[in-house]
Amino acid sequence: MASAAEQLAANMNIGAFAKATELHKRIWFTLGALIVYRIGTFIPIPGIDPAAFAQAFEGQSQGILGMFNMFSGGAVERMAIFALNVMPYISASIIVQLLGTIYPPWEKLRKEGGEAGRKTLNQYTRYLTVILAIFQSFGIATALASQPGLVTSSGPFFIISTVVTLTGGTMFLMWLGEQVTSRGVGNGVSLIIFAGIVAGLPGGILRLFNLGATGGIPTIAVLLIAAIAVGVVVAIVFMERSQRRLLVQYPKRQQGNRMFGGETSFLPLKINTAGVIPPIFASSLLLLPTTVMGFLATADLPSWAQWLPTVVAQLSHGQPLFMVFYGALIVFFCFFYTSVVFNPEDTAENLRKYGGFLPGIRPGKRTAEYLDFVLTRLTVIGAAYITAVCLLPEALISFYNVPFYLGGTSILIVVSVTMDTVTQIQSHLLAHQYEGLIKRSKLRGSRRT
Repeated sequence: MASAAEQLAANMNIGAFAKATELHKRIWFTLGALIVYRIGTFIPIPGIDPAAFAQAFEGQSQGILGMFNMFSGGAVERMAIFALNVMPYISASIIVQLLGTIYPPWEKLRKEGGEAGRKTLNQYTRYLTVILAIFQSFGIATALASQPGLVTSSGPFFIISTVVTLTGGTMFLMWLGEQVTSRGVGNGVSLIIFAGIVAGLPGGILRLFNLGATGGIPTIAVLLIAAIAVGVVVAIVFMERSQRRLLVQYPKRQQGNRMFGGETSFLPLKINTAGVIPPIFASSLLLLPTTVMGFLATADLPSWAQWLPTVVAQLSHGQPLFMVFYGALIVFFCFFYTSVVFNPEDTAENLRKYGGFLPGIRPGKRTAEYLDFVLTRLTVIGAAYITAVCLLPEALISFYNVPFYLGGTSILIVVSVTMDTVTQIQSHLLAHQYEGLIKRSKLRGSRRT
């Protein structure tokens, strides 16, 4: 027999959506925030020559800058005020979360601080975002000023204005993402990256078919890439919705002459607990050192650093060394982020506190060990799935030199964020229906009185 929540979900329709006025406000706020973000990707920074920079960018469009450009929604190729996007914020989040597991004061804040501890760590993340954004924007400004013809004036004023503009753009996007998370629908930072990828997706598909029509790549390769893209979407939907359901039983207890409890429920464990975070974290972490090394490789290097250009070339998109590092970082962040999101010891303690137990497993330590055993094996499957989804299409695309927007990473982000946003919309609709039932029951009660 279906539960009450399942029955309510089955009754969701256009009429229920039309009555959810609070959900309408959230959706309009999210769309307005994304429109503001897209407008900012077309506003160039002061002192840049857009035409000259676009021409210079063409030579690097298939390297690491092309991947950065995909995440920023085309802001890099226009050198817009949002060129850094939210990548400094993501890098800062990685560093804070890593320190939260190895630095005792921050670990205590994360585990025992509650809501106040979480807010403190978020504040540290914002401070670190400012530092990373200033560092990256200064490197970009210096590199632009060293290239003749790209800027109208390469003096100190250009460097200062570029640092202020790019850092301010990143901080604004960080604030905008937080506002979308609290007042809109979905995760704000993920939606900003999602909007950038979706904005370039039609152009990427059009360029792919143009390459096939002009003979740039074989027609069979176009069909193969399209088939792989469809297969990747199906695999992502299947794996993201898959879960291991552990049976949880609650014992019966007697209060007076009545018996309570004796119920059974399920503890759902997703195969991919980390979601879309590992490829985003891995991309962000790869962009930071390669950008710095790219700036150093253009300068006059001493004899002991002549190996830097070779390393930069091997870390460009589609190269074997890039694939190895990218895959290794995805696997690492799958396990790391899963350990941050799901703590087997806390879950086992909560089950024991409320009288729940897994059949055949003793409560407490044994339950925690069993949960860790199951979660580790699920994470192995999830890490293998995400790595395959991100690397296999990327290798094929780099071989045929087609746009990044059709790669596994971009498809994974688009599909996962879409599913997460739709799930949140359904949750808001479900909450609205519950509120309607409560109001109707109160009205009936007042009439009877």
